[in-house]
Amino acid sequence: MEPAFWDSSSLVPLCVFQPSTPVVRALSRQFEIIVWWAAPVEICGAFKRLTRMGNLTTNELAQASVALDGFRKKWSEILPNDRVRSEAERFIDRFPLRAADALQLAAAFVWTSGRPRNRPFISGDVQLLDAAEKLGFAQIRA
Repeated sequence: MEPAFWDSSSLVPLCVFQPSTPVVRALSRQFEIIVWWAAPVEICGAFKRLTRMGNLTTNELAQASVALDGFRKKWSEILPNDRVRSEAERFIDRFPLRAADALQLAAAFVWTSGRPRNRPFISGDVQLLDAAEKLGFAQIRA
C-alpha cells in the first residue's frame, strides 16, 4: 500500500458513520495511514462534540473508540519535534490555517523530508487541502 498523510477530519469518518465514510473506507484500503501525533486527541474531541450535539449515542461513542484503537495499532505517527514546530509557524504565516491544521500540515511536510512531490494528503478540510496542494502534495478529498 502507498503511504498517505491523513488529517483528523479524514479519520473521524472511519470510526463514526458520516456521509464521507464510504469514500474514506475505500481510501483506507488503498493507502497506508500516516498521522500527526496529536490526531487521536483531535479525533476524540470530535467524538465528544458529536455526542454532546446528540449525533452520537453512548453506545456509538464506545464503538467509535474501539474502531479508533484498531486504527491506532496500524498507523504511523509523526512525533512532535522542533522541525514540526518551526514548519507549523512558517505555515501559519504563509497560509490561512488554524494552529492545529498548521501542525498537521507541518507533520506531513516533515514526513516527506520537505519534498511532498505529489505524495497523497487526505483531508476533509478544503482550506487545509489547498495549503497542502500549494506545497506540492496531491490532495485527496475525504
